[in-house]
Amino acid sequence: MKDLSAALGERKARGLYRDRQVIEGPQGVNVRMDGREFLSFCSNDYLGLANHPEVATAFRAGLETYGTGSGAAHLISGHSSAHHVLEEELADFVQRPRALLFSTGYMANLGVLAVLGGRGVRVFEDRSNHASLLDGARLGGARLVRYRHNDTADLAQRLQASPAGEHLIATDGVFSMDGDLAPVAELAGVAARHAAWLMVDDAHGLGVIGPGGRGTLAQAGLNMTQVPVLMGTLGKACGTFGAFVAGSDELIETLIQEARTYIYTTAPPPALAQATRTALRLLREGDGRRERLRVLVQRFRRGAAQLGLHLPESQTPIQPLIIGDAGATLRLSAALRERGILISAIRPPTVPPGSARLRITFSAAHSEDQVDCLLDALDRLNAAGIIMECVTDEFA
Repeated sequence: MKDLSAALGERKARGLYRDRQVIEGPQGVNVRMDGREFLSFCSNDYLGLANHPEVATAFRAGLETYGTGSGAAHLISGHSSAHHVLEEELADFVQRPRALLFSTGYMANLGVLAVLGGRGVRVFEDRSNHASLLDGARLGGARLVRYRHNDTADLAQRLQASPAGEHLIATDGVFSMDGDLAPVAELAGVAARHAAWLMVDDAHGLGVIGPGGRGTLAQAGLNMTQVPVLMGTLGKACGTFGAFVAGSDELIETLIQEARTYIYTTAPPPALAQATRTALRLLREGDGRRERLRVLVQRFRRGAAQLGLHLPESQTPIQPLIIGDAGATLRLSAALRERGILISAIRPPTVPPGSARLRITFSAAHSEDQVDCLLDALDRLNAAGIIMECVTDEFA
C-alpha cells in the first residue's frame, strides 16, 4: 500500500501542502479568520453578490417555499419550478435556446466531455485549461491533445495532423490562474475550418466582461453556431453556487439523457435556485459594478507598475503576481497575512512547476482605499527586499 504519511511529508517539504482556511462569517472583502479581521483579495466574488442582502432575502423566501433540500435527482422528483425558471432565465441571459443546471462547474465539464468527447473522439485543449476540462476528456475516454497556451497556429497544426474523425476544441474563456482571455474568435475560425465542435468554459468571464456581463463570447460577437457549447458557473460573479451548460435544444436534451453527472446526483436545493435568480437579475443590472471593477483593476495595475512589480497582461479581476518558487510564494503570502491581508499562494499542480504565484483577485465591493492598502503592503515588502528575495529571475 502507498505510504500516505511519507507522501504527505514529502509534499510539505516541497512547499506544496495545502491548508484550509476557516472563515468565521460571511464572504466579503473583509473576512474573519482565527478571531482576526483580514482584508481579502483571494475570492472569486467579483461583483460582491455572495452576501448581498437581496440575494439573502430571496434565499430565505425560497426556504419558506421549497424547504431546505430537493430530495432527489432532477429526473426523479428533484426538479422544481425554481430550477426550471432559473434555466430559462440563464438561457435568456446568454441568448441561447436552452440551459441546463449542474451542481458544480466540475460536474458540468465532466458531463459534457463524457457525452461529446467519448472514445474515438479527439479533444484539443489549451495547456492552461482548468483541471475539470482536462479531467473530463481523460475520464470520458477521449484522446486528449494539448496545444500551447493561446496558440491557435499550434492548434491548427495539431488538427491538421490529426486522423479523420470527430474533433472537439475546449478552452477556458478567461484563464483562472493567469486572468488572460482566450482568443475565442480565432478559435472559432479554426474550429470551423476543421469541422470541430468548440466548447468554452466561461466561468470567470460571465458577469464580468462583455456587453451586459455576458462574457467572452458576447465580447467577441460570437454566436451559438460558432461556439455550440457554453459552460458558466454561478459561484463566482453570481455569488451563489452551481453551474449551467447552454446551447441548442438538441444539446441540452442529449445531456439530460446521457450526462451521468447530471442524471445520477441529487438536484441542488430549490431555495438556492431562487436566490440565484435574484443574483442573476443583479448581475444583469450590474454595469456600474463592472465599471467599478475595471477602475479598481486599473488602479492596482498602475500602482504595481510604479512599485516595479511585473504583472502578466490581464484586464480581468484576476491579477497574478508570479513568484516562481513554491516555498517563496508561501513566505510572501504569510508576510501579507501578518499585515492583515489575505492572498492565497497558488502552487503546482494548480499551475505549472516553477510558476507559483499570488493570485490577487478584486471585487466590485472593494474600495479604492483598500486597493491602496494592498499596494502599500506590497510597497513595504518591496522596500524590505522581501519580494525581490522571493521572485525568481525569470519573473522579475
